[in-house]
Amino acid sequence: MEAHETHETIHEVAHHDHHEEHAHKEGKASRNKKIAVLISVLAALLAIIEAGGKSAQNTSLSANIHANDLWAFYQAKHIRSTTLRTAADALELSAPPSDGVAKKAAEWRATASRYDSEPETGEGRKELAAKAKSEEARRDKALSAYHMFEYGAAALQIAIVLASASVVTGMLALSFVAGGLGALGIAFGLLGWLAPTLIHL
Repeated sequence: MEAHETHETIHEVAHHDHHEEHAHKEGKASRNKKIAVLISVLAALLAIIEAGGKSAQNTSLSANIHANDLWAFYQAKHIRSTTLRTAADALELSAPPSDGVAKKAAEWRATASRYDSEPETGEGRKELAAKAKSEEARRDKALSAYHMFEYGAAALQIAIVLASASVVTGMLALSFVAGGLGALGIAFGLLGWLAPTLIHL
């Protein structure tokens, strides 16, 4: 009788241990599935943020080239303007005073003034400088956005590594850190899109 009870007790303990082990395995599998979903979401966000960074980088380069072209045009207009004014002064000083000389000098000075400001075409020095500064502002904003996207992508990459390590090591804390870094990466990405110049790092 005693041996039968002992056998039953051992059987119950073994069954209980088996049940606990099965529950533990199910819990671990469920946790790993959740972490796998987290990794997938982080990877998708990383792809989106990297695409945003690439776009911002291209915008920055394009605006910089356009600004440089505008400043070069501005410089050319400045040289022409100075040359015409100098020629008008030289003509008036060297040639005998006459209506023809005065008329020619006035024409050159009028052209020089047009080079300084020409609102109709938007190609005077004043208008070119305004356009160039606008392109520089666009370049700087895009560059700030690029940096925000870079920080966001870095945070997401580290988050993916930590989440993967959490699956391998079974350390749940790593997945929480990964989630926090993922949130930080998203925050940087949103700053890149919505307010790239809000903070400077």
